[in-house]
Amino acid sequence: MSRSLTDAVYLHPDDNICVAARNLEKAYDLKIAGTTVTLSKTIKLGHKIAVRPIAKGDKVYKYGQIIGAATEAIRPGDHVHSHNLHQGDFVQDYASATAIPPPPTPITDRTFQGYRRSSGKAGTRNYLAVISSVNCSATVCKYIAERFDKSRLKDFPNIDGVIAVKHGGGCGLQYGGLQHEILARTLGGIARHANIGGYLLIGLGCENAPTGYLMESQGLLQIEGNGQRHLPPVLSMQDLGGTVKTVEEGVRLLAELLPRANDVKRVSIPAGEIILGTNCGGSDGNSGVTCNPALGVASDMLVAAGGTTVLAETTEIYGAEHLLTRRARTPAVADKLIERIKWWIWHAGLYGVELDNNPSVGNKEGGLTTIAEKSLGAVAKAGSTAMTEVYQYAEPITAKGFVVMDTPGFDPPSVTGLMAGGCNVICFTTGRGSCIGLKPTPSIKIASNTPMYQRMVDDMDINSGEILHGQTLEAAGREIFEKILAVASGEKTKSELHGIGDEEFVPWQIGPTL
Repeated sequence: MSRSLTDAVYLHPDDNICVAARNLEKAYDLKIAGTTVTLSKTIKLGHKIAVRPIAKGDKVYKYGQIIGAATEAIRPGDHVHSHNLHQGDFVQDYASATAIPPPPTPITDRTFQGYRRSSGKAGTRNYLAVISSVNCSATVCKYIAERFDKSRLKDFPNIDGVIAVKHGGGCGLQYGGLQHEILARTLGGIARHANIGGYLLIGLGCENAPTGYLMESQGLLQIEGNGQRHLPPVLSMQDLGGTVKTVEEGVRLLAELLPRANDVKRVSIPAGEIILGTNCGGSDGNSGVTCNPALGVASDMLVAAGGTTVLAETTEIYGAEHLLTRRARTPAVADKLIERIKWWIWHAGLYGVELDNNPSVGNKEGGLTTIAEKSLGAVAKAGSTAMTEVYQYAEPITAKGFVVMDTPGFDPPSVTGLMAGGCNVICFTTGRGSCIGLKPTPSIKIASNTPMYQRMVDDMDINSGEILHGQTLEAAGREIFEKILAVASGEKTKSELHGIGDEEFVPWQIGPTL
């Protein structure tokens, strides 16, 4: 990567575009890539500028990879965006498991202060949860959780809070079908999560996703404390006599869990027990230049420490999956990712949708044009180590190293799947400015550019925009890695300080509502 002061970033010798590192005025003479181009119009931060002539139909390259084809002749200094660039058709060479990276040099001396659970898992937070099996019991779960405010918990300093795990599904689905399976996996994953010190299960009583199926299919035979095994309390609103009685009984049962859930303390745990979920939302043209590759450096460090880093958002891997299949540990692992990509193409096609429609209005305003461009920047979060496994949505994550989880690109269901899979820390990169927060997993938000970071400093935890002004990717990655350890040890993120995370639990729903 080379830079011309702080004007623009030229990412790869094969590229025929560069990326603006600040707002640049029309007629500005930009020195970049060994040449000087005069801008034909004002170019905003994160947007692409042609550095060489590009004929109509020629491929446009960013990161040394194809991001689309020119729909008209483009001159040096021209703005390259939706008006003259489209995805087009091109065939990827998957070359499965042909470029497996060697293991990184081990990092053996890093630890964090976490909660050691009776299951052996490592927690970074200690919440109690009231879990709804169906939307019909969601309000009751909320009412119970609201009874345990800060004043009620003042004598239990080791409990981070009581959360209502509520959602919009649980009925109108096929019993034992795909929707039911995914919901059960998601709720079960939260119940078993190392950041949950105790929980209640609450249903209406007649739903197609009953608590009994949830407990049996997910093996919910104990609460994750650090002492003796305890069966989770289960309540049925219909059996108890309705809303008021269920709320009162839920409050009583949860109060009984408080002393045991509070009876924990943080201990030194190897950094290798962190399962890091990575996600991006509100990306811009600099996300793939700054925050995502910086997070990739931190991901590599975590893998070197024996940990796990999880790449999600399959619809934002599409167009860059060939870079991951080459790094797959085995051809079978690569095939799992290819199968998921093909499933998404098929699934989107059922509704007359193409995956290139993924970039949002905000993405495009920030300089991203095609899904290939967005995905090539997004996969940088995964670093450079071997891809060791590919998981279904909300499937328990057990492998070490860099893995992929199949999730949609929409942030709430994506991070919900990551949490259900067991991620105990999440890093969330953003260029336009996402304000998302999560419970029970803390979310570290990383800004791609300094103007947005300064504008939204109350929501951002780290500014990777300094990479555009001389900070190295390695230094930015180390900063993220240290923040991961600090947050895992109890340091509050900005979203935690604001209390955000009660409305962001959104299980992925696939299929018809019956």
